[in-house]
Amino acid sequence: MKAAFEFLVVILFFATYALTKNIILATEVAVAAGIIQAVWCLFKYRRLQTMQWVSLLLVIILGGATIILKNAHFIMWKPTVLFWVMSAGLMISHLCGKNVLKSTIGKEINMPEPAWRKLTYIWAVFLLALGSLNLWVAYTFTEAQWVNFKLFGSTTILFLFLIGQAVYISQYTKKDEL
Repeated sequence: MKAAFEFLVVILFFATYALTKNIILATEVAVAAGIIQAVWCLFKYRRLQTMQWVSLLLVIILGGATIILKNAHFIMWKPTVLFWVMSAGLMISHLCGKNVLKSTIGKEINMPEPAWRKLTYIWAVFLLALGSLNLWVAYTFTEAQWVNFKLFGSTTILFLFLIGQAVYISQYTKKDEL
């Protein structure tokens, strides 16, 4: 339920665009929804996670630039910047001796350190590539095609990547744990 709630801003952005074909209006809805969502999370959970803060700041800054300057390319950069920040965060924390993936999901999954390190590298490269792909779509295709890619394309790619990650992790899962 919480994951669906976090995806709500993207759905509202897409729905507004689908109904109006107006990316500025869709961005206004996304900015408002992002702020409301953050306030609700702060009220309910008393905090926002780091990536929620980053996403909120990006939607406010890049969405605000889109609205003020009437230039859709600012909001089109939001997924790329978010993916690249996540990639950089993974690598910086790794270089500082902390594995964010292990600290996040390591309680449920028992893997050796080299496997965690490899998974971190895989995620970092994947996020860099997905961010780059977003920019390629944004500057190569129409606005409407980018909006569709944002909802359906990148979500499908991420889902397929997660399946691949599950296959990779499954080799470290004991048969009796299943």
